[in-house]
Amino acid sequence: MTRWIVFILIYALLAIYGFQAVKTVTKQSIWYYVYLGVALLVLGNFIYQFSSTSDGSVLSPAKSYAFGFLLSFMALNLVIVPILIGEDLIRGAFSVYDKLVSSKTSFHVPSRRKFVSQLALGLAAIPFSSLLYGMYRGKYNYRVLKYTLHFEDLPKTFDGYRLTQISDIHSGSFDNPDKINYAVDLINDQGSDVILFTGDMVNNKAKEMLPWKEVFSKLTAKDGVFSVLGNHDYGDYVSWDSDSAKAANLEHLKQIQKDIGFDLLLNESRFIEKDNQRLALIGVENWGKGGFKKAGDLKKAVSNVASEDFKILMSHDPSHWEAEVIPNDYHFHLTLSGHTHGMQFGIEIPGWVKWSPVKWRYKQWAGIYEEMGQYLNVNRGFGYIGYPGRVGIWPEITVIELKSGTKTA
Repeated sequence: MTRWIVFILIYALLAIYGFQAVKTVTKQSIWYYVYLGVALLVLGNFIYQFSSTSDGSVLSPAKSYAFGFLLSFMALNLVIVPILIGEDLIRGAFSVYDKLVSSKTSFHVPSRRKFVSQLALGLAAIPFSSLLYGMYRGKYNYRVLKYTLHFEDLPKTFDGYRLTQISDIHSGSFDNPDKINYAVDLINDQGSDVILFTGDMVNNKAKEMLPWKEVFSKLTAKDGVFSVLGNHDYGDYVSWDSDSAKAANLEHLKQIQKDIGFDLLLNESRFIEKDNQRLALIGVENWGKGGFKKAGDLKKAVSNVASEDFKILMSHDPSHWEAEVIPNDYHFHLTLSGHTHGMQFGIEIPGWVKWSPVKWRYKQWAGIYEEMGQYLNVNRGFGYIGYPGRVGIWPEITVIELKSGTKTA
């Protein structure tokens, strides 16, 4: 209860400044009521969604949208507040100066300037409209990103081998079957030799995937569809009636993956063979720094893999790469991860800028990285969680072509 009271007080303070900006810009009282109505509606819906009882699917679409609208409205006011506070400090300084110079018996605080409030509202409209757009269109704005990676020790018969990676489906958040069908068709249209899914099929519970089994069962590739588990797949973020219920949920999810044709790798490996040469495809359970589950076991996963094999590793959390993969005695040529979503918010202009607040949490957070001759691709995610949208960091389908030899200029 205390947290709710603190939150409501902070929200009210932000809303008061937003109301002041609106009131200064326009004298038409209808806009005052519109602003206050929106503020109360957003707050009320958020409190209703997040204080109501549920079956544990705390990241359902309804809750996500309540959070999304709250985030958008607060972003609006968070831009307004520092500008108006700065104006208040200047107004206060002028009133003190006027009092000292004129020796008046009372303070006269200058009124707010319309231009300052117009500036505040104009700047605040940028994140506000961006977050709303991200909820309306950005979350399904799928992008196919293509990379070509060269390896001197790639078996010759696999020269030109193509793989498609998707990650972080988060099926419990979906609300548009047509868009998901389009995205699955887009994955198949890439015509890759193999499809690799790097974890987080659901938000919390296996049953979230049930409405989407049919569409994802359409995924197909010549050499198969392989997957690993992500941190959300274990059901660690909701309450369960018993340990056995939680374990049953995980087994249900494993069965769902089998039903839709995914070959789930649980600290194990598979070989893709062609003309008496092979690639080792290795999949570990989730391993992540910072309090995340560490069920991944590289040693077990490569128990039947030779050191000279060309190795592709699927590991959900990119923090695993620097912590355990690179220092490993085995050379893992390519690691595929996801997890970060690029925070679903940032700025990317190819060849110029790539930025997201998530960079302060993860050193490797989106795209291709290379160290000691080993590559990592961090997929930005297929779905979304929490905030039901994406701004600047779009949902990703990765296509990687493997080439034998060194890259030529």
